[in-house]
Amino acid sequence: MTLQQQESNKNFKAFIWHAAFLALAANFMDIDTVIPAMLLSVGGNAIHLGILTSIMVGGASFMQLFFSGMLSNIAYKKKFLLAAINLRVLSLLGLSTLFYFSKSIDPNIVLLTIFGLILIFSFSGSFANISYIDILGKTITKAKRKKFFSLKQFISSIGLLISAFGASYVLKQYVFPENYSVTFIFAASLLFIASGGFYFLSEKTPSAKKRMNLKNFFAQMPKEIKLNKNLKNYLFIINMLGIGVSLLPFVILLAKDSGSISLESIGSFIIFRTLGMAIGSISLFYKAKSFKYKNVLLFNVFLGSALPIIALALQNNAVLFPGIFLLAGVFVSTYKVAMNGILIEISNDENRTLYAGISGAGNILTSIFPIIAGILLASLGYNIVFGFISLIMFASIFFIRKLRC
Repeated sequence: MTLQQQESNKNFKAFIWHAAFLALAANFMDIDTVIPAMLLSVGGNAIHLGILTSIMVGGASFMQLFFSGMLSNIAYKKKFLLAAINLRVLSLLGLSTLFYFSKSIDPNIVLLTIFGLILIFSFSGSFANISYIDILGKTITKAKRKKFFSLKQFISSIGLLISAFGASYVLKQYVFPENYSVTFIFAASLLFIASGGFYFLSEKTPSAKKRMNLKNFFAQMPKEIKLNKNLKNYLFIINMLGIGVSLLPFVILLAKDSGSISLESIGSFIIFRTLGMAIGSISLFYKAKSFKYKNVLLFNVFLGSALPIIALALQNNAVLFPGIFLLAGVFVSTYKVAMNGILIEISNDENRTLYAGISGAGNILTSIFPIIAGILLASLGYNIVFGFISLIMFASIFFIRKLRC
């Protein structure tokens, strides 16, 4: 079935609605700042932080493999997308309730419950992402996709700025643990509103069905990787350069352990990171017709590999340290635009769900890196671990140069 321009424009607006309100919710449930600071505030240590970050960043991506197998045989995925988003809303409401009553609950129970709710929150996000990518690829024309990704980032940057100041205000206005309870109420409400755009989504074109069980799905992976050199290079890049996405929780831990910067500064960290994301997003928006994903990734290599070194140099400087979050925001926003765009471009309507699953399953290093980092930090210290991270990220330049898209 040929996608009509009018239908594509309607879906374009539905996805933009979602992007706008998701951006407003984002800093109230941010996995790089709010959630790590929340964990450390209730007594979490480096290993706890590593496990939680692994669940949120790596584990969630890895679960895309299993969800891809489940959804690959389903022609229409809109209801699954909405169900997954609603599950995320419920998990956020659970976190809000947990912190509201946390003073009367054993701290170990609080920690365990946090892990359980974050597990639901992260894995349901993976489930939603599979449907999101597939629906986006077949409901918006190819000619409009680059404009969509750029406009999405531009609008998101505005929403993120608003939510950054909002989240910062809430975290400072209320005392612990009420501040986190209110923060997650805002996150749940805005995420629910964001899902409203998808109720008006027109999914008339069915996805190509591939009748395969999970075993066959695993068997298909190496064949696709062998046939598509771009996919192979893509997997190396997300495993090497992608570890920069999960770096910020450990930068926050560095700030806490240095003793010169308090966790009460988390509101400032959110604002600076969001300003950085806005700078990166706006820059790409105005160059939407001319930029190449490959060049964006080359920029990410030099910026991302410098971040751990800069963090070490500024760990005792309370004035300049928030600037790391500004740079990290630029890195994260431009990296996500490039990687999302590349995944869409190297796949087609028939294999996009499979590729999304391969992307998650192949993200092995990013999945285990936070746990390894949490353990190594306790024994080797920040200098060695952060230096090693820089080297890994910089080495990804070899595979970026091989990309053809």
